[in-house]
Amino acid sequence: MSEEVAAKRLKISPPLIGTHKSVAELGFLALGFGVKTNIIVPSGHFHADEALAVYLLRLLPTYTPSTLLRTRDPALLATCHTVVDVGGEYSPPTNRYDHHQRTFNTTFPDHGTKLSSAGLVYMHFGKPIIASRTSFPEDSPEVGLLYEKLYTEFVEALDANDNGISAYDPADTAKLKKKFHDGGITLGSLVNDLNHEWNDDPLHEQQPGHGNATSMVKGSTPEQAQTDEDARFLKASSLMGTTFLRKLSYYHLAWLPARTLVQTAYKNRFSNDPSGAIMVLDGGGVPWKDHLYTFEAEDTDAPKVLYVLYPESPNEGAKWRVQCVSVTKDSFESRNPLKEEWRGVRDSELSGKSGIDGCVFVHASGFIGGNLTKEGAMKMAKSSMLGS
Repeated sequence: MSEEVAAKRLKISPPLIGTHKSVAELGFLALGFGVKTNIIVPSGHFHADEALAVYLLRLLPTYTPSTLLRTRDPALLATCHTVVDVGGEYSPPTNRYDHHQRTFNTTFPDHGTKLSSAGLVYMHFGKPIIASRTSFPEDSPEVGLLYEKLYTEFVEALDANDNGISAYDPADTAKLKKKFHDGGITLGSLVNDLNHEWNDDPLHEQQPGHGNATSMVKGSTPEQAQTDEDARFLKASSLMGTTFLRKLSYYHLAWLPARTLVQTAYKNRFSNDPSGAIMVLDGGGVPWKDHLYTFEAEDTDAPKVLYVLYPESPNEGAKWRVQCVSVTKDSFESRNPLKEEWRGVRDSELSGKSGIDGCVFVHASGFIGGNLTKEGAMKMAKSSMLGS
């Protein structure tokens, strides 16, 4: 094997020690070959799944510190501590986490999407990672909830994307036409953008604004070109990992505490109206939607909630909102919108039309409205529910 070919097959992340204050800031450290724990991912065009998998592993004590190699050389794969997304082997006892082999069909518990390297690493190490970041015991219900939530809301889409699995059955979408182009902006596409363009020449100087190459200079060696590609992978891994940590922080510090508040409000909703269709949250800004749909799914025989009331802020004398619950979690269609004749009307004119004091506004689509008081917001909900 020539030195040039060897350089293309063996790829090592550049040294980054001393440039960041902590593992949490960068997500991982890159050390020399003296480190006993090393991780291999495939060389060449990289994807979101292995970028996240590396970041997740390096949140664990076993992989802090560790060496990252980007190669497909079988001889190196055979001697490496952990191999991810390459090698054609899935064997947790020997730290092999590839999903490309024909016989592979592993899925996350109670899910049907075939795992990518991100899902594999998360399935095996997600709970200890979550426990270490939240201080909950690894076997606690809280870690269990966060473990499932992060897979469902974040990791599963990466698994599907890498395995070419559509979010919809093609038969269900055959006649659907988009009203507009949404750009297809996803984390996977952002990671893909960090790769070299097809017509980039990483061995020559890139013109400003051309492609997305980093600062290569004319006459660069294959080793320097490889360093550039590896630097791109580190950026991709940092993008995926920091996004994962932001999601974990949100679900831990905001979503999980809100669950208890929404559960209490859901149980007490019949005290607001005998129909059980009006739920009241006494705290402003509580993320209620996700939890409400979960509790309703578990309580299949109960009437659906139509309106959720909450203050605009925790300040004394805050205005109140009445928000319609949408048909489904991802729908813009309300189960029972506020009255049509109120929509787009404000203040005294709205109070006059509705016969309810203190009205502030109703959105033009009827999905949300406001009142100066909780009592006024309750009247707006009840009037819309009755249709009179």
